[in-house]
Amino acid sequence: MRRKQYCFLVCLLVIAFLTAVTGRATAQQAPQFTQFMLNNMVLNPAYAGAEEALTLTVLTRGQWSGVDGAPSTQCLSAHTLLRSQRVGLGLAVVRDQIGVHKNTNIRTNYAYHLPVHNRGILSMGIQAGVTTLKSDYASLLGNSNDPQLMSNVNKTFLGFGAGIYYRTTHWCAGLSIPELMSKTLAVQDTLTVRVRRTNVLGYARYSFMVNESIDIEPAILLKYYAGVPVSADINLNVVYRKALTGGLSYRKGESIDLLMRFQLTPQLQLGYAYDHPVGSAGQLSSASHELMVSYRFSNIQMDVESPR
Repeated sequence: MRRKQYCFLVCLLVIAFLTAVTGRATAQQAPQFTQFMLNNMVLNPAYAGAEEALTLTVLTRGQWSGVDGAPSTQCLSAHTLLRSQRVGLGLAVVRDQIGVHKNTNIRTNYAYHLPVHNRGILSMGIQAGVTTLKSDYASLLGNSNDPQLMSNVNKTFLGFGAGIYYRTTHWCAGLSIPELMSKTLAVQDTLTVRVRRTNVLGYARYSFMVNESIDIEPAILLKYYAGVPVSADINLNVVYRKALTGGLSYRKGESIDLLMRFQLTPQLQLGYAYDHPVGSAGQLSSASHELMVSYRFSNIQMDVESPR
């Protein structure tokens, strides 16, 4: 019976994926993170509990520094594995601001972790929460008092997502749909904004052990936003003695990124990313900065070591 339930959940996710890919929509891009390999809980609900410990992560991102109205993102996430070692729970709060738009996403995650062959773990997760959209269009009009132009947006609606994630000691991969629902907002009687947040994310990472001191970890994040060509973040990190990480990333047609991570204690790590825009993006924007702090409170032993 349990195998039938697992198969049903996987099939449901595949159907939702195909629906998202083939559906016609106008996309609203979700916030992006250069340190995606260190912030998986926000990307995929199936990751909740994969750290095998209570883990708190705080991340702040300032995009295109020095540009008025440039994107600014703050993220707080927490997740843990229950004593049953099969169920993970998580909470993520993401605040994203660009120009007159201020969006806040609050999501609760549930993941079920199933040990499989070759000391791997297959996780299936779902998430639910609320999204608040605020747009201060009136601030763009200066001293204008035209009531037809003073309409602002302040809406809250439900959101749902799903994901699968597979991990072993040396590699991991996941597929997620952070938003399964779409929403149309009425700004005025004659103006509506169609919000389509049906996004699909695919992630994979592998860890090669060069010697006792050095590991090499390539990773890739594929991003599909409805109505927008598929984009990719390609990353290569070098880890020294599990304590110091340096790496480079390339975001297709957008930036080349420098990453640093410091494992200050067995529980505390600090990460920093610098994005240098390239191509046409380099002519229109400036550098971006991202800072991440993460703390693991305790370890829960399982059959597979944490992929991080």
